[in-house]
Amino acid sequence: MTATVATVTEETDSPYALSHLDALESEAVHIFREVAGEFENPVILFSGGKDSIVMLHLALKAFTPAPVPFSLLHVDTGHNFPEVLDYRDRTVARHGLRLHVASVQDYIDRGVLKERPDGTRNPLQTLPLTEKIQSEKFDAVFGGGRRDEEKARAKERVFSLRDEFSQWDPRRQRPELWNLYNGRHAPGEHVRVFPLSNWTELDVWQYIARENIELPEIYYAHEREVFRRDGMWLTAGEWGGPKDGERVEKRLVRYRTVGDMSCTGAVDSDADTIEKVITEIAASRLTERGATRADDKLSEAAMEDRKREGYF
Repeated sequence: MTATVATVTEETDSPYALSHLDALESEAVHIFREVAGEFENPVILFSGGKDSIVMLHLALKAFTPAPVPFSLLHVDTGHNFPEVLDYRDRTVARHGLRLHVASVQDYIDRGVLKERPDGTRNPLQTLPLTEKIQSEKFDAVFGGGRRDEEKARAKERVFSLRDEFSQWDPRRQRPELWNLYNGRHAPGEHVRVFPLSNWTELDVWQYIARENIELPEIYYAHEREVFRRDGMWLTAGEWGGPKDGERVEKRLVRYRTVGDMSCTGAVDSDADTIEKVITEIAASRLTERGATRADDKLSEAAMEDRKREGYF
């Protein structure tokens, strides 16, 4: 596994010019190595979703043949898809990585957090995440957020400073001219780092195809029992669905993004191969979060409000 290391360039007829995907890969590899050189205790947020999978693949490339010098962190809501958790555990074992798990269920059991009336636990992830960052003294936290996903994420820098309460203040954003990143932070503060900031959903899938990266099977078309709620197909589960009057039916679906089962909708699709998925995404006019994430529809500023509180 080797990485292309060069500056991002315009595509030209030169045989030495980087392709679009090579340029994105090179930028991400540079970011990983920059963090390794600047910070003492970084960690990679790893949920088993496609963006965190690509992020880990890039980290492996950045440091091969040496091991990745970071551990992984997953905030487990207790409502995760079993296929994704299985993939997470297999990946950790295959690469000999250390995994930290912050459990939302533990906080509910201790009475620190309360279940929401709608059953979704995604908004409950913030406290377990921020307390795990503080207790483990992580000073840099890699996330798989991309600017094309949502308007709040479009405003965030690659190196995003968080205060001692893990909160994000857009007014403290730092300029990042010429791909120079400022990792300075006061004691108790940390920096969220987004190596995939400049990628799009299509870029991610094209890279997955090029690198032959394995994904959880729910990203491809499969038959699943789902029910309709608020315009989305949700998977039935102990989290509180379906309710009376919500009919469960078997449909051919796939998932564009993976989060809490209670707020992540499937899309009707017959894309059972990576080539079909790429064709489907190229024709889409909605981002995966805009189309399938109920937690982003709570308000116009739902994502930005959560980021200010310490969310991803």
